[in-house]
Amino acid sequence: MGKKYVIINADDFGMCHSHNVATMELLQCGGVTSSTIMAPCAWCREAVAFAKSNPQYAIGVHLTTTSEWQNYRWGPVSSGDTDSLRDEEGFFYHESDAFETNADKEQIISEIRAQIAKLKTLGLEPSHLDNHMGSLYGIETGRLELLQMTVELAGEYGLPFRLPRHFTEEQFGNQMLGIKIDKQLVMGLFEQFAQFTDSLKVATPDYLMPGDWAGAQKDSYENYREYIYELYRSFPEDAVTETYIHPAVESDELKAITGTWERRVWEYRLFSDPKTLAYFDSIGVQRINYRDLNRMRGFAP
Repeated sequence: MGKKYVIINADDFGMCHSHNVATMELLQCGGVTSSTIMAPCAWCREAVAFAKSNPQYAIGVHLTTTSEWQNYRWGPVSSGDTDSLRDEEGFFYHESDAFETNADKEQIISEIRAQIAKLKTLGLEPSHLDNHMGSLYGIETGRLELLQMTVELAGEYGLPFRLPRHFTEEQFGNQMLGIKIDKQLVMGLFEQFAQFTDSLKVATPDYLMPGDWAGAQKDSYENYREYIYELYRSFPEDAVTETYIHPAVESDELKAITGTWERRVWEYRLFSDPKTLAYFDSIGVQRINYRDLNRMRGFAP
């Protein structure tokens, strides 16, 4: 049986204290292998302090250009012109399609640099980059110049980036990925982007397979556990697959932010369970992080 090399990333580190508590615990117990911090959010300082005190963990930057919640909002970090990145309330747009439609490219670049600089100034040595809600992929409206721009910036910073080299049929129905443009166009372009990332020495995973909540897994914790078990069993052998979760501990804070808070608590509960990690081991899952990926691709400094 070949090995399934899997990066389990905890997204939204720094979004709120409930997320921070869960993410820190999961990094320590091995339930996740990497995480990424949201620079525009108020709790990013606590996340960076943890990363600075624990340099053994692969913690990167969750490039954030959208702000999806109704009552808990955030906006740009950049001190320059950010008008095209803001909605009528002055925050980032709620959805990726509005961002893609309205955002000025130079303002995006300035904001990405500002977010990375903020976290570095606080003490983070980022291991990789990824993107909140996929707003920088251009797959909502077909504005793929945003993806090229982001990959070029990842190359400039010498950091791996969350971008799959290959797509499977199942991915096009995954609501978490939110692909809205033609399947053949996506598959052709991403094959080209694999060559592009290699040329810039930007390490990327072979596959990106996050969990999807559009099914019976949303009905109970037990259903969710069985769904994740089957998902991990389906990961291809002798390849690097990234998957990501949004773990949080149950709290009044979390419940005030999102009506789907229970899903995040289930993720925390499942990935902190030693039985889950033992199951992953039993099906040949070798948990790695983004620093490992950089070495495997031969791009580590």
